[in-house]
Amino acid sequence: MPAGPPVARERLAIRAKIVCNSGMAESKKYEITVTARASFVPEQSEEAQSRYVFAYTIEIANTGTVAAQLISRHWLITDAAEHVQEVKGLGVVGEQPFLKPGERFEYTSGAAIATAVGTMRGTYQMVAEDGTRFDAEIAPFTLSIPRTLH
Repeated sequence: MPAGPPVARERLAIRAKIVCNSGMAESKKYEITVTARASFVPEQSEEAQSRYVFAYTIEIANTGTVAAQLISRHWLITDAAEHVQEVKGLGVVGEQPFLKPGERFEYTSGAAIATAVGTMRGTYQMVAEDGTRFDAEIAPFTLSIPRTLH
């Protein structure tokens, strides 16, 4: 994505509560809540070349009872033509945040797709301070240019 801060025009808000269940009594131990907001970035898009750029802001909150660190990410970005981009990597925006219970981390990044509408979904790979590894599922959220979806 080109350098420079994206300008957000219209925002779509999605809230997804993520729970890693390793047993009924421990279901609150490893709990991450993720909030995603996506917006179209017309200044970086080229509709004539089928390039639609979206900024998305993610808030990750540790709503469990054990501190955990985000180690890596795995995204599946799907456009309206069912073309899937798979993105894997360490951390998010160059960081691997360590979140104590009640702490939050927010970042903004971007994605480009070939259609005016698409979706993103994925997982964050986490390691709790007690050594337990778990995935925090990120529910699908929509990427859409303004006035495309009702």
